[in-house]
Amino acid sequence: MRYFVASDIHGSYYWADKMMDRFEASGAKRMICLGDILYHGPRNDLPRDYEPKKVIELMNSIKDRVWAVRGNCEAEVDQMVLEFPVLADYAILALNNHTIFATHGHLYNEETLPPIMSGDILLHGHTHLPVCEKLPLGEDDHNNETADSKEYYYHLNPGSVAIPKGGNPNSYAILDGDIFSILDFDGNVIRDIHL
Repeated sequence: MRYFVASDIHGSYYWADKMMDRFEASGAKRMICLGDILYHGPRNDLPRDYEPKKVIELMNSIKDRVWAVRGNCEAEVDQMVLEFPVLADYAILALNNHTIFATHGHLYNEETLPPIMSGDILLHGHTHLPVCEKLPLGEDDHNNETADSKEYYYHLNPGSVAIPKGGNPNSYAILDGDIFSILDFDGNVIRDIHL
């Protein structure tokens, strides 16, 4: 099955509208939203066409197709206007024969790993940087071990829909079977990995 993965919309109606077009065109059955949906955050500039009320309408229009986790910019007031759950710090998903720990990234990330096992996927946003990598897991994480060691996990981040960083384009991702692809809004693959 195909899943659409998005993070860090930050209230931008312009980019949320483009995201919805790409979601519908992707053929994905569900969207996995990794947080920071409405508010731009105190450290970010206002994104293009900052209109959270319009973003609410867009996201609520697919409320039965969204799985979301809480970003560091989400608050209880956001849950009052969004018609799908947004306040869980993480979700554990079993998709396409993969175990995925989906979170925003401010609590759990590659520096502070959640309880995962070898072969699991850590999927998060927060950094606004697109990432597809296989990393060593366990005590030897930082002792020059390679990801080809026996114990490993996948670190995946779709980048940011609205406020990309590090010179990267605005992006989202598609999980299609064993392939995780990060794309720009012209449909070009930025990065991908076979899981």
